[in-house]
Amino acid sequence: MAAWARANRIFSRQFASAAAGQHATTEQTQVLWKRISFFVGFPAIGLAMVNCYLNHQAHHNDPRPEFVPYDHMRVRTKKFPWGDGNHSLFHNPHANALPDGYEE
Repeated sequence: MAAWARANRIFSRQFASAAAGQHATTEQTQVLWKRISFFVGFPAIGLAMVNCYLNHQAHHNDPRPEFVPYDHMRVRTKKFPWGDGNHSLFHNPHANALPDGYEE
């Protein structure tokens, strides 16, 4: 808790000097953005990574949805320029259905 109070004092001191009409030097600005990157940016990226991993683990073995051949889904007006022309570039046979159903 003391670290947050100390960081709050540091940041508020820099913003208060800018509001009072004093211009921050380039060095002070670099230090400010370096601290914001280390104490806000990197922890936010780490928390997002943990969230994605836990979400993947929770839904990894869920059954895939039943195939329903809707007319407006998976429309092929011309063939894809790779492979057999029916599979998208990043096709996953377990998750992506073809116009006539899943492959597996």
